[in-house]
Amino acid sequence: MELAKALILMGCAIGAGIAMISGFGPGIGEGYIAGKAIEAMSRQPEMKGELTSTMLLGIACAETTGIYGFVTGLLLIFLAPGMFMKYLA
Repeated sequence: MELAKALILMGCAIGAGIAMISGFGPGIGEGYIAGKAIEAMSRQPEMKGELTSTMLLGIACAETTGIYGFVTGLLLIFLAPGMFMKYLA
């Protein structure tokens, strides 16, 4: 019984750690989006308003994957161990 509890806690901790790694992807994607938008604005300054709104929409879409990973990590740390432990009793 104690081994099962330890394995559940270990699995939740490892899963939460892996979920936190998902923050790297949005960071890279947002940097790439912003860099390309700046590059486009330097070529055509009159398109600044349209490029800015499109860039912000792209950044918001990219950020959602990081938020999903963060929420998944929090759920694995705080909620999942208790849910799995009740099945052992």
